[in-house]
Amino acid sequence: MDARAGSREAEFLDVVSTLIETYEREHHPIDPPTALEAVRFRMDQGGLTRRDLETLLGGRSHVSEFLGGKRNLPLKARRALHERFGIPAEALLR
Repeated sequence: MDARAGSREAEFLDVVSTLIETYEREHHPIDPPTALEAVRFRMDQGGLTRRDLETLLGGRSHVSEFLGGKRNLPLKARRALHERFGIPAEALLR
């Protein structure tokens, strides 16, 4: 919005945006991502392929099972994904 800092319009926009943010947080909360969602998001955003995950997750079949929702990640793989691809540990440990 094009409101001059300190103007009444700027103050109005600040109040309205705060009210909207509070309403959305209370009535439409967004759950943190699961490990699978976080990995898929990083793959999409970083242009990663299944092959990029193979050495970290233990091979092609493990990657396929994980991405298919049939396998959980061992702690060692979660740590490696965090360190290598910067996926937040909170999402991987959830």
